[in-house]
Amino acid sequence: MGENAVIVTRRYEAPCGVLLLGAYGDRLCLCDWETGANRERVRNRFRRRLGAEFAEGVSPVTEMAAGELDEYFAGRRREFDVPLLFVGTDFQETVWEALRGIPYGETVSYAELARRIGRPNAVRAVANANGANAVSIFAPCHRVIGSDRSLTGYAGGLAAKGYLTRLEKSGQADCPRVRG
Repeated sequence: MGENAVIVTRRYEAPCGVLLLGAYGDRLCLCDWETGANRERVRNRFRRRLGAEFAEGVSPVTEMAAGELDEYFAGRRREFDVPLLFVGTDFQETVWEALRGIPYGETVSYAELARRIGRPNAVRAVANANGANAVSIFAPCHRVIGSDRSLTGYAGGLAAKGYLTRLEKSGQADCPRVRG
């Protein structure tokens, strides 16, 4: 961490939007929607916590992530192997790790996720941490929905969230490509 640290980035065109993949060393730290409202906040968090700047380039980690995303969108991958680096507070990282425990094709409410991490009264904090997740799809925040089963807030937009949940439930989705 620190001086001369670089997050190597590349774009990835998913069927439901454009993602920015980023590698810090040998781990994926970024899979963020190009249209995401929190993009600058995420970049500032990474600069502050890692002392790193962003540079477009080629990385074995981003290439591995892109290959796994290709398989995921083709319905051939349900779990990811690319190593992740979460960059956040201890609480945020606990929430993001819990996201990885939500099985493919299933959804949970924010309240259920709060219970799973042993903080049943922290529903709002869990929702905020979910919204700050910078490793979308790999830490599947799209699997978290409202208590009334509605799709709520998603950095990639509700159309992308709906696409991902339908893809996982049926193995296919019908959302037209969303351009970022």
